[in-house]
Amino acid sequence: MLTFIMLGGPLMWLILSFGITALAVFLERLFHLHRARIKTGDFLKGIANILARNNIAEALTICEETPGPVPAIARAAIQQNHADTAVIRASIDQAALAEIGRMERRTVMLAITAQATPLLGLLGTVLGLIRIFMIIQQKAPLIQAADLAGGMWQALLTSAAGLGVGIAAMLGYSLIMSKIDVLALDMEQSAGDILALVTPSKKTP
Repeated sequence: MLTFIMLGGPLMWLILSFGITALAVFLERLFHLHRARIKTGDFLKGIANILARNNIAEALTICEETPGPVPAIARAAIQQNHADTAVIRASIDQAALAEIGRMERRTVMLAITAQATPLLGLLGTVLGLIRIFMIIQQKAPLIQAADLAGGMWQALLTSAAGLGVGIAAMLGYSLIMSKIDVLALDMEQSAGDILALVTPSKKTP
């Protein structure tokens, strides 16, 4: 592997660094989103029972200790439980936007890697071809295959590495965004239930 990296030239190290960073981001986001998945129905039932006893402090504590976007918007709503329905709904919306931003954190690195590394591979291919033509010009007409091998290795390896890392990053980005969409939908569906829990005696417009 190290031999191939050396044959690919400096751009191979840059592509490799993009790949390692993207892998770290992917694994971190995957773990974060996995922790954010909870049984929303059971969570809301528990919160409803606690609020029925008018125990606001306990409800807030459970929301703070439970990971995921739904507990976060529930906490925002409970904190405004004495306010008007419109204020509570605005708090839910604001918390939901913050949670979406938190879930999407660092995912831009995956998108950048997916777009940049194939271009870096193409650049490596062009530089390898330039290297080959320079050797042809310098050593013509006595040219041996070994003289051209370095440029060919650089052209082929950087192109393959750039495409490989780019495709992997795009697949990882798509997977992460699909999980975020599922959590966002869960959060959207739970918003009405949370509003009803916090404002049982208020008329929701």
